[in-house]
Amino acid sequence: MYCLLKCSPLILAVAVCHGWLFGDFVGKQKELDEISLWPLPQKFQSSAVAFKLSPGSFQIVHAKQSSAGPSCSILVNAFRRYFEYMFGDLKKHEKSRKKVYDSDLAELQVWITSADPECDGYPSLQADESYELSVDEPSAVLKAANVWGALRGKRNSTMEFYSKGRKQAYIYISLLNIHTTIKRSVVSLLCSMAMNKFNVFHWHIVDDPSFPYMSRTFPDLSQKGAYHPFTHVYTPSDVKMVIEFARMRGIRVIPEFDTPGHTQSWGNGQLNLLTPCYSGSSPSGTFGPVNPILNSSYDFMTQFFKEISTVFPDAYIHLGGDEVDFSCWKSNPDIKKFMVQQGFGTDYSKLESFYIQRLLDIVAATKKGYMVWQEVFDNGVKLKDDTVVEVWIGNKMEEELQNVTGAGFTTILSAPWYLDYISYGQDWQRYYKVEPLNFPGTDAQKKLVIGGEACLWGEYVDATNLTPRLWPRASAVAERLWSDKSVTDVGNAYKRLVQHRCRMVKRGIPAEPLFVGHCRQEYMGL
Repeated sequence: MYCLLKCSPLILAVAVCHGWLFGDFVGKQKELDEISLWPLPQKFQSSAVAFKLSPGSFQIVHAKQSSAGPSCSILVNAFRRYFEYMFGDLKKHEKSRKKVYDSDLAELQVWITSADPECDGYPSLQADESYELSVDEPSAVLKAANVWGALRGKRNSTMEFYSKGRKQAYIYISLLNIHTTIKRSVVSLLCSMAMNKFNVFHWHIVDDPSFPYMSRTFPDLSQKGAYHPFTHVYTPSDVKMVIEFARMRGIRVIPEFDTPGHTQSWGNGQLNLLTPCYSGSSPSGTFGPVNPILNSSYDFMTQFFKEISTVFPDAYIHLGGDEVDFSCWKSNPDIKKFMVQQGFGTDYSKLESFYIQRLLDIVAATKKGYMVWQEVFDNGVKLKDDTVVEVWIGNKMEEELQNVTGAGFTTILSAPWYLDYISYGQDWQRYYKVEPLNFPGTDAQKKLVIGGEACLWGEYVDATNLTPRLWPRASAVAERLWSDKSVTDVGNAYKRLVQHRCRMVKRGIPAEPLFVGHCRQEYMGL
């Protein structure tokens, strides 16, 4: 069998060539047609010729002309991981099933073409994840510019051949009930993300109920703001481990520290950070958003984000800026006096913009780019040209996309894909039917939509239900982002997604069923 996929390099686009080599696959067209690709490629070529793979003879190796070699740990670890995926469940002395093969495939050669293979780097928004994969006797060759393309090319343990996808694919997770089990779940999440071609982990790491991030600069934030200061926190070593585990799978980690709202837990460990609320002329004893009129608030943010910029290597930090409740600000006499002095009148969105503008300047000084929720754009805050605006509000989504891209900003769309909204039946179909570029605008505007995001908020999620609630519903989002816009057949998608879900279950990912049925591997050996 010969298959050639050329995924030309595109900025902000990710190639998702991917394959599945069955050790006992018969190379007949009927069986070939039954191999369920997910996400479906835009292009691929195949034939009915089949090759036999044997765990005793097949190997994954560095090509002689590759710029990477045995010292490239990210590839060496991937070689071991994918070999285990391919053959880990095969019995070493399994009897022949008397299937006919055209010949044996001896090896997969990985050829990195760039002078710098980026073995010690981190994936980025600009990373070239394209590659070219060809299979012919006696070797398969995976050719990529760098390790990120190579990871996409051999991501799964089979060779269902994928061509280039369209966009960056984000997973958004808010998990505040942190304990040892959920830390393991984050690692498991990254594995399942890689299997579904999500390449960005948007980590909403703190919120109103809890501050589990353990800051070296401000240790009281987690000491007094987490559910428990020892058992329910992300230590510096935890965070470092998550980032490295993700890097090994070509996944970016973008943290979100959302202000000025969603900050109740911050106030427990940082005195005078939050705004005191008033009942009439007296303090009520409650607190609202970050106090935007105190210089001490900005001094704190300067030191805090200086730390964050060194802990998280990605070029972007998500700064939030959504759902700010103005009622506490409106009740505070010092805030009202400041409003008059600034000429804001009674428009508290101007006060929010005042705070956000200063925060953006603070983060920009750390040489980091930033992502923000759409309200920051809607309120007229002056943004850097490279700001990424996330469109999350479903009402008038198309109009918002038109406005944001019309202003020249790159955009992430998450509005149609909030997976914490659950319903009876196969709601994955609703996510699957979304066309993210279906909004009024020029071709240039639509190119600014660089990806999409499947979001899962943590109000009703912990380690017991994180994975089955996420998969395979998020898989539907992955195909929508990676596949051609003409791929809309829900019936065909259902057949492929059922098999893809079974592959996840086989790898220990407890993805929920789409409908009644069973997985083939449940009866292996009977």
